[in-house]
Amino acid sequence: MPNLELMPIGIFAQRTGLTSSALRFYADSGLVPPAEIDPVSGYRYYTADQVARAVELRQLREIAMPLTAVEAVLDAEPGEASRLIDEHVAKVLGDANAARQKAALIKSSLSDEPCLPVAVLKGPVLADAIEQVLTATARDPDMPVLGGLRVEATQEAVTLTATDRYRLSTRTLVPAEPAATTWAATVNGDELRAAVSEIRRSVLVRVDATPHGIWLRMAGREDQYCQLLPEEFPDHRLMLASLSEAVTRVTVSKALLLRVLEEHPGARLSLRVSHRGLKVLAADDEHPGLPLPAAVTGRALHISFELTTLFPAVSTAIGPDVMLDLRGPDQPVTIRSADRGDLTTVAMPVKHDRSA
Repeated sequence: MPNLELMPIGIFAQRTGLTSSALRFYADSGLVPPAEIDPVSGYRYYTADQVARAVELRQLREIAMPLTAVEAVLDAEPGEASRLIDEHVAKVLGDANAARQKAALIKSSLSDEPCLPVAVLKGPVLADAIEQVLTATARDPDMPVLGGLRVEATQEAVTLTATDRYRLSTRTLVPAEPAATTWAATVNGDELRAAVSEIRRSVLVRVDATPHGIWLRMAGREDQYCQLLPEEFPDHRLMLASLSEAVTRVTVSKALLLRVLEEHPGARLSLRVSHRGLKVLAADDEHPGLPLPAAVTGRALHISFELTTLFPAVSTAIGPDVMLDLRGPDQPVTIRSADRGDLTTVAMPVKHDRSA
């Protein structure tokens, strides 16, 4: 259909995904006026040039953008339009989080849910730990618990654990005040992420548990509520307990290893470990490896990883040097700080593309 050929409102509705009644409303609002109105019948006609604007309008309304904002986006240059869309989405997310927090308060008052004191932790330390451990989560509709953070509290420690089945991260924190009880549950990871900025700005955070969630209480700030996930968390303790002894240990500069991983050209890589040190190669062995100075004990090994598995495990390690405990090319590797063991990640290797 040539751009100047007129189409009746029914055809235009089919082309744009809008109903005829919606098009009449948007025409009356001045957002997509018809190109021509028959003076006798009152029939409305549109051109092909108007399709893109009408489709964009529909898409903006689908993200709940008000009409005044829609008009501003439709008439703006691309850069300004993108900024306005981002601004709207940020407001929607903020309003949703505020509504969720208020709903939690209302439900708590309706049911008079008892709160169980779990622990008091230093805010900045807790925020760092949440961000570090949550790198091991995954979005899986069939297993929503993989997007959660397992929290286990005793009088002596609070342990945070997450796993996506290919990687497991765990960090142990020392409470600022001893807990009065033992408690464990899996907390919604997305809601914890949303609360991190408030947690980081608080000197102390008191964690109180209810049957369906936790409250993060912070002096001078609004309490944050995070829901619990009801699904059973994978038996991470059994997995950790079943790890065999390491046959090779590598200690290497975290900064140097990360730099090599950042510059690595592929999605998969191999580590070749020998008494001469550590070399990072392409998984297919077709590209020359990048040698790194490293302290190595044990036997030589050649082990491969997905970059998306190894990089976050190394980047979240604490301290200047990272330690890798290797058990074999098909066995989990343990990655942790060489001098601080309170954050530990277990990552699964992948099969070599070619034998070493």
